[in-house]
Amino acid sequence: MFVIKEETKIGVPLNEGRSGQFEFGIYTLGDISADPVSGRLPSAGERMKEIVAAAKLADEAGLDVFGVGEHHRLDFVISSPPVVLAAIASATKQIRLTSATTVLGTSDPVREFEDFSTLDLLSDGRAEMIAGRGAYVESFPLFGHNLDDYKDLFYEKINLLLQLNESDRISWNGRFRTSLQNAEIAPRPLQPRLPVWVGVGGTPQSAELAGKLGTGMALAILGGDPAKFKPLVDVYRAAGIRAGHKLEALKVAITSHGYIANSSQQAKDEYYPYYAHYVSQFMGGNARGERLAREQFEQLANPVNALAVGSPEQIIEKILAQHELFGHNRFMAQFDIGGIPFSKVAASIELLAAKVAPVVRRELSKSGLYAEQR
Repeated sequence: MFVIKEETKIGVPLNEGRSGQFEFGIYTLGDISADPVSGRLPSAGERMKEIVAAAKLADEAGLDVFGVGEHHRLDFVISSPPVVLAAIASATKQIRLTSATTVLGTSDPVREFEDFSTLDLLSDGRAEMIAGRGAYVESFPLFGHNLDDYKDLFYEKINLLLQLNESDRISWNGRFRTSLQNAEIAPRPLQPRLPVWVGVGGTPQSAELAGKLGTGMALAILGGDPAKFKPLVDVYRAAGIRAGHKLEALKVAITSHGYIANSSQQAKDEYYPYYAHYVSQFMGGNARGERLAREQFEQLANPVNALAVGSPEQIIEKILAQHELFGHNRFMAQFDIGGIPFSKVAASIELLAAKVAPVVRRELSKSGLYAEQR
């Protein structure tokens, strides 16, 4: 088992938002799915254009961050987040750009750091990275890695990535790549350091690692009662404090599937066929491989549970209730799943920016922790 060196206690200052405010964003994994209503299947090129258009709209609407995921299979369009984000950088002005996530265990931290530093220069200092182990494992055989090394690969590579962030020359030895001897790491980012988050699904070990390293923690809550995830946030912050990091530097982002419409009923009626299709295609369906029933969907979308589907008022209530639990700094939603038309994605983006974000920021500003206005 690879052991994290005790001397590796590298905190990475994260962007505080444009004026210290609570941040809102959207992300996409770029799935290529047939619309279950119309039957239309977009091409990879069409999906890519939709993703750039969504980022441009999010930027113009005033959202804070846009993320793209990484997969290496034919039913997803994004295999290289920094390339896609570089294209988005040229079409946007203010929005921060992040991976969601970078599968660090099967990539080279040196190459990733240089790519995201290049993105940072191209975007005038807007690049970030969420590094994770990955929910899919197709990249392990594709890039010649042993799945048995799943955990050890990530532990070693996240430590190396953070060391690269600290110095333009590095000497390093590890198990899974060639050693580095006073190697020059170029280019350097425009920001003093690239903001790095660790993506966490549901394991305390991942939360503890993020805290020990002093990175942000991007916590995926895709369903169920959010209260079940509070122990992960507690573990993360406790580990960070034990490692000597300041509490205010330990940032938490919550990521969720979602859809917003003018009324709750409209949101559920419009989103259900696409969400059920996505669950069947990419999340394993239910135990018997059947399509997600409407009754199950209604339960997932109820006011207590995490699925961010509903009217702006309901989404506001969910985010504020989650903030009571987690004290998080950022909320990111994935709207474009299961073949849903771009027009519906665009409407959700606009409602998130115009109806949800201002109210949440106003309510949180009353605590004195966040600024209400840009």
